[in-house]
Amino acid sequence: MEENRKPTISATKIIAAFAVIYIVWGSTYFFIRMAIRDMPVTVMGAFRFLTAGLLMTGWCLIRGEKLFIWKDMLFAFFIGLLLLFIGNGAVAWSEQFLESSVVAVFLASSPIWFVLLDYSRWRVNFTSPNIIAGLVTGFIGIIFLFRENMSDAFSGNGDKWEVISIGVLIVGSVAWVAGSLYSKYKPVTFTGTVNSGWQMLGAGLAYAITGSIRGDWSDFNWHEVSPQSWLAVLYLITMGSLLGYSAYVWLLKVRPATQVSTHAYVNPVVAVLLGVFFAGEKISALQITGLAVILAGVLLVNLARYRKQQ
Repeated sequence: MEENRKPTISATKIIAAFAVIYIVWGSTYFFIRMAIRDMPVTVMGAFRFLTAGLLMTGWCLIRGEKLFIWKDMLFAFFIGLLLLFIGNGAVAWSEQFLESSVVAVFLASSPIWFVLLDYSRWRVNFTSPNIIAGLVTGFIGIIFLFRENMSDAFSGNGDKWEVISIGVLIVGSVAWVAGSLYSKYKPVTFTGTVNSGWQMLGAGLAYAITGSIRGDWSDFNWHEVSPQSWLAVLYLITMGSLLGYSAYVWLLKVRPATQVSTHAYVNPVVAVLLGVFFAGEKISALQITGLAVILAGVLLVNLARYRKQQ
């Protein structure tokens, strides 16, 4: 049945959606770092996702789409917590202690997590020598990427929060992939835009509540936020959430999850270029090597899966 629907989908629309998640999402790491310079992560997340969610659901309401299907709303809230609160929140929190380019390079390994967590395809995936080689290669790349940070921390010369950030990123990556797979395999009656809107509202509420519990709202001073940080939040709302996240949710419904995950090839390259040239970040030769090894592992995994599908 799914195969019968695919030919009716515009190839131009699919290409445009991939271009958005490839390029726009690669830039969001830079803008997240800019936004959290002057505001807590929870406050930034609440502004970003509540605003984007309200705009999205408001647009759906104007178009006459059905918004209130309670079972699907609860499911959308749950997916929003996994993807946007835990997954994206881990990225934003880690960028307090790690360069945005390094965070993006680590997340290039997300297709590897798709293979590990997609249990419905374990029998196929773990009987392929190329996929297994890709998994091993990818994790070697992660070791290269964070070797300097971990060596410094364990020797007492570095920041322990950098090591904690690595663990937070792993949790966030697992939550992102789990939410993506669960969203793909569980059908809902909502349209993609309605689904995205409720996911963003659910995540925004989670950020707002967490910020209240932590006391971030009482410490937040509107007047101390620079225009650059507000512009960064505006970019994250419009380009990162309204455009980018909607394109991602839609692609998960019409294309294989591993194919959608190939945005991990391009995102770190965009993030590294923006971080180095516009934020003065530094990325070492060993970390560049880690990026190359991670992408080689991801390429092995995706090539093996593509050949099996063919």
